[in-house]
Amino acid sequence: MPTAADRRRAHHRLPPLHPEDAAVIEQFLDALWAERGLAKASLTAYRADLQGLARWLRGAGHGGLLAAGQAALFDFLAHRAGAGYAPRSTARLLSGLHAFYGHALRCGWRSDDPSALLQSPTLPRPLPKALSEAQVAALLDAPDPATVEGLRDRAMLELMYACGLRVSELVTLPATAVNLRQGLLRVRGKGDKERLVPLGEEARHWLERYLAEARPKLLAGARTPAAVTALFLEPGGGVPTRQAFWARIKRFAAVAGIDPARVSPHGLRHSFATHLLNHGADLRALQMLLGHSSLSTTQIYTLVARDRLRQLHARHHPRA
Repeated sequence: MPTAADRRRAHHRLPPLHPEDAAVIEQFLDALWAERGLAKASLTAYRADLQGLARWLRGAGHGGLLAAGQAALFDFLAHRAGAGYAPRSTARLLSGLHAFYGHALRCGWRSDDPSALLQSPTLPRPLPKALSEAQVAALLDAPDPATVEGLRDRAMLELMYACGLRVSELVTLPATAVNLRQGLLRVRGKGDKERLVPLGEEARHWLERYLAEARPKLLAGARTPAAVTALFLEPGGGVPTRQAFWARIKRFAAVAGIDPARVSPHGLRHSFATHLLNHGADLRALQMLLGHSSLSTTQIYTLVARDRLRQLHARHHPRA
């Protein structure tokens, strides 16, 4: 089975992106942003998928994106299957292809849609991995609030768990997103949609401490305008990255006695949702707090809660 390194080497051997393909990809993405308001991460993923396809098509002698026929797209999917790409990655690629060729048809770039008969692979529906309430408490206690960075990390973890934030939402929060007087957080999520989320007493307490004791010291070394407006800062005034926060969570998990492999930034969001449901939260309210556009996305958490109830019944009922 080819490895990820094998796939990267094969990708580097492809011919460079043709200017014609680059132009139609950017025109498509501009239209997609205007019509659907997709998040930057989604647009970046579509761009990478379409650029990879365009380079492969040129290298295989199929012409560019606008010249490719249905057989060429089937060949590309067969190539990906042989290279060991994950079904979820292929499903995202197909979503981008359907959108691109549908746009090409509407614009008159093509008279047909070669992706029309391409079907996405059936994907298993993975259950979110949530920590227990005791594990979350231990994880939140892991940073040392006696230090500037420890106080910042405690505030970040408390806020992420209290509000069910995505890690990308957390690290990009502006300082103006917090209203401590009203106890609310204004979050800009996927598709540039905003939602208001209650802070909770613990998160508000640690945010107040961070803003009073730690942020002014971190802000003292700020060298970029972005750092001045950001809520959370790195030493020297930089803005945290998702990767850096991921690494810190792994380290705190080890301190808390939790297997780091079981912990991720998104895991705290899953824990937030699962714990709310376990304590009787309404599914519609949870949808609003998580910022899901569809209730079906939120409903997966009911499976987690149901599984937890079965475990409790089996463990404690005398006739289970």
